[in-house]
Amino acid sequence: MRITAGKHRNRVLKSLTGDVTRPTTDKVKEAVFSKLGTYFDSGRILDLFGGSGAISLEAISRGFDSAVIVEKNRSACNIINENVSLLKENDKVTVFNCSYILAINRLKDRNDSFNLIYADPPYRFNIGNELVELIGGSDLLKTDGYLILETLKEEEIKESDDLYIEKQALYGITKITYLRRRK
Repeated sequence: MRITAGKHRNRVLKSLTGDVTRPTTDKVKEAVFSKLGTYFDSGRILDLFGGSGAISLEAISRGFDSAVIVEKNRSACNIINENVSLLKENDKVTVFNCSYILAINRLKDRNDSFNLIYADPPYRFNIGNELVELIGGSDLLKTDGYLILETLKEEEIKESDDLYIEKQALYGITKITYLRRRK
């Protein structure tokens, strides 16, 4: 697994061995960032179910200012911290070792907001629509921001009162859903 573009291009990241995490493939990562824009002048990303931290570190490599990475698994958090240190981005990344619900509530209490929220829950959880409701019903996503869900292609994602589906794309067994805030 590697960073595909930006200041850390081609840097190899560590990942947890076994089936605890499922890294986003380079093909999917490239497609997501191509849709959003290749490089960024600023921005904040919330990476739910962070795994190795690769999505957030890719965003920072491409110009995002900062990242909050949420990962419940302690071993995965250790890998995230190693990758952050490897790229010397400690001042730009905050790692929460807790559940996604606890992290979302903490961030809402702090009145945090993000340009990009990337959620890649374990496919067996089937919680895409729960995330749409949780995030849509809060101010976590900036008005012009994106919520991106990575799910199994069979999981039916629905729009909410606050968020609409701008686009969906399939990559093998994976579906990427791009949601935006209704104006």
